[in-house]
Amino acid sequence: MTDAVGLREEPPPLAGAGAAPVFAAAGTRLRDFSMGRDALKLIPLALLVGAIATATALVLLDLIGLFTNLFYGHRLSVELVSPVIYSPGPTAIAIPVAGGLVIGLIARFGSRQIRGHGIPEAMETILTGGSRVEPRLAVLKPISSAISIGSGGPFGAEGPIILTGGAFGSMVGQFIHLTAAERKTLLVAGAAAGMTAVFGTPVASVLLAVELLLFEWKPRSLIPVAAASLLAAVLRSSLSAGGLVAPAPLFPLAVATGTLPQVDAGAVLAAVGLGLVGGLVAWLATIAVYASEDAFGRLPVHWMWWPAVGGLVIGIGGLVDPHVLGVGYDSIGAEIAGSLALQSLAVLFVVKLAVWAISLGSGTSGGILAPLLLLGGAAGGMVGGLLPGNVAPEAALLGMAATLAGTTRSPFTAIVFALELTGDLGVLPLLLGACVTADLVSVLALRRSILTEKVARRGFHVTREYAVDPLEALFVRDVMATSILLLRPEQTLSSLHTELANPSHGRQRLFPVVDLSSRLVGVVGRRELLAAASRASQRGRARRTHADEPLVDSRHAGTPMRVGDVMQRPVVARADETLRHAADRMVEARVGVMPVVDADGTGGLVGLVAQADLLRARDRLLIEERHRERILRGRLMPVLRTAIATRRLPHR
Repeated sequence: MTDAVGLREEPPPLAGAGAAPVFAAAGTRLRDFSMGRDALKLIPLALLVGAIATATALVLLDLIGLFTNLFYGHRLSVELVSPVIYSPGPTAIAIPVAGGLVIGLIARFGSRQIRGHGIPEAMETILTGGSRVEPRLAVLKPISSAISIGSGGPFGAEGPIILTGGAFGSMVGQFIHLTAAERKTLLVAGAAAGMTAVFGTPVASVLLAVELLLFEWKPRSLIPVAAASLLAAVLRSSLSAGGLVAPAPLFPLAVATGTLPQVDAGAVLAAVGLGLVGGLVAWLATIAVYASEDAFGRLPVHWMWWPAVGGLVIGIGGLVDPHVLGVGYDSIGAEIAGSLALQSLAVLFVVKLAVWAISLGSGTSGGILAPLLLLGGAAGGMVGGLLPGNVAPEAALLGMAATLAGTTRSPFTAIVFALELTGDLGVLPLLLGACVTADLVSVLALRRSILTEKVARRGFHVTREYAVDPLEALFVRDVMATSILLLRPEQTLSSLHTELANPSHGRQRLFPVVDLSSRLVGVVGRRELLAAASRASQRGRARRTHADEPLVDSRHAGTPMRVGDVMQRPVVARADETLRHAADRMVEARVGVMPVVDADGTGGLVGLVAQADLLRARDRLLIEERHRERILRGRLMPVLRTAIATRRLPHR
């Protein structure tokens, strides 16, 4: 038998038992992406989710402003302000403690899913929960987060809105007849739209969705998520024109070049140095958060009381430096503007890290992006003046982006996030150096990021590496077996004993049945074939009148039992389809081996493909990754080796 070559993508339809196989017509070609027209229905749904998430984000920001002004200023206002403007005194220690008590009660009697910073919870819902979110979470999460941040919690609003926007997206998906993958797209669309509404960063929000939440790079999910994020940006722009939200960029630089500068070696080295600093801050932040979480786990009190203990730490930290309270947008802006002294940056870094890590470990509700920006900005501002390249004005921004990249391991999100927050395109090359370096430090120093560690502690594993599946790169014809035993429908079962006993066919578990034109008409499994032969043999002996009488079919006395009586309709693969299609069909049909037919749709048999053959694709990938060899062998290497051995250069 010979291999067949073709260009079809669609596999033949699945077949059952009792009829000849049916083959699809040839003609379509393989495509780079698997998106079909049915995915277009998600775009209007994503736009609806984006509008809801935008409104929810604005409500969350108003709630944070309301509780902040109510708790610290004792006035009714939704203006988003920092608690520092009210000069909180020693009595203000009780405010975050009271907020922690309320959050503990909501988590205990409402939903435990409000605990945490939002993104790991969204990841877990996508990976293990079929993208199904409880509707009550869409209400309890923003309320608990607003109370947490409004009472002085050192958190950002982005994590809660990511989970809340995702909850609304999931709810829309649950009201409609959708698959889990389609619900995931709507969930992530809500998350991206919510983040865009808070920060005014539509591109970074989509990149965050790709790098953290979608777990795929496919147009079927990317396009609806981008549509939701763009709508959120449009709605936010309209509202900012009316003064309802801060305009974008959120932290504009005093002097922005707007163009790509000439890349200077000293500036690049400085960016790499800031990337090392950002990676170390990411390592420190991750270690501190989970050390705090482990410490709270050893407390002899119910977890409902932990946020109150964390609130006590927040209150004490607020006495040391009130700038650590709340979302900290004003402090981030001051860091970028370079208006904070070195001592102020050092105090802000130490106190913010302590109160943030301890309170987050207590299981309260709040986001991590804004605190990471503040910590990274403080670290960058402290070391910026010590580095070459005159990057001190951009040091805080580079430190922010590097810390975000190292902590979340999402370097491209961090790069674009920094650009959209400041509007300065001139720092793009430096951002690349800083963020990639921080990512390198984080990957080498930590087994998991601050996000995936929480998911792993709940018993799941998350991989963040995207690569081309080897099953998508190879065809069935590349791995199928062609030296196989074929059967004819008219063959009697008694005539197969010798061939089945042949060791060369001992590993074959499925036997194709073909007609005189080598066209596949059925299959018989080894187990079924041996069982049928055994039954026929037993019944035949009861009716045997001569020693050489063949086996008979119990349904027709005296008629030899043939292969055609026991064969079944096959589930087939095509020689020109990818191994991924074949693997999917094996799973759907619950079979471990399939006959392979040619590409022209006539049903000509060309081989067999089994589950073990699919592993050969992985074997090829492992060889490419691990096998080292020297391809080119020129005359220069022997000359150099001779020169080294004699410790002198050869004479011409």
